[in-house]
Amino acid sequence: MVTAVSRGRRPVAVPDGVRYHRADLEDPQSLRRALAGADAMFLLVEGAGANLDGPEILNVAIAAGVKRIVLQSSQAVGTRPGAASHAPLRAIEDQVRQSSLGWTILRPGGFASNAFAWADSARSGRTVAAPFGDVGLPVVDPDDIAEVAAMALQGGHDGRTYELTGPALSTPRQRAADLAAALGEPIRFIEQSPDEARRQMLAFMPPPVVEGTLAILGAPTGREQRTSPDVTEVLGRPPRPFAEWAARNIDAFR
Repeated sequence: MVTAVSRGRRPVAVPDGVRYHRADLEDPQSLRRALAGADAMFLLVEGAGANLDGPEILNVAIAAGVKRIVLQSSQAVGTRPGAASHAPLRAIEDQVRQSSLGWTILRPGGFASNAFAWADSARSGRTVAAPFGDVGLPVVDPDDIAEVAAMALQGGHDGRTYELTGPALSTPRQRAADLAAALGEPIRFIEQSPDEARRQMLAFMPPPVVEGTLAILGAPTGREQRTSPDVTEVLGRPPRPFAEWAARNIDAFR
């Protein structure tokens, strides 16, 4: 049986056959009830992983009988090892590797679903805005991340670290065009300055994460622009392109 866990700050709906428990990673002891009887755990850390007691979370999981953990980290932990923005995630990765659990670490790059930030402006004025409009990154479909995680939770991937990307480079301008094609109406792309993007991002992201994100968006390394083979290796099929994500989620932009 699958158990879903959240802090319960928003209404929660889960599929039939899935249990739900309210818990908070900042209070590891609150996880005990949710983990009872579990043999594997998917750990998704909010933001860059600050303010979490990683060793205590792992101790609670081990005490509950968990044998395997799949940690969703970030590509930047590997591509920018000295960046302060991802130091907390780097520490949690190390703690997971040093635990007695079987482990798999997922390092996705930028998410296709970050385009949901454009939903309001696309609906109200058929415009979207982003910095670095012609810099491409191989953004990954979150459904691909979920499918890789599900495979890893079943075993056979212990000790592996997977970089998860989409199938090709995609610029913000191209993603706006993909949304317009799925919508069947023109969408105007507005290129923001880095300062404009910074002010917007600071409303919901810590400053170090904002700076780290802008660095990746504006000056990605060769590795960050590389199309990883790992989704294909695990799932036996290529990763989904952004255009497919856009078509599947276009109702949010109507």
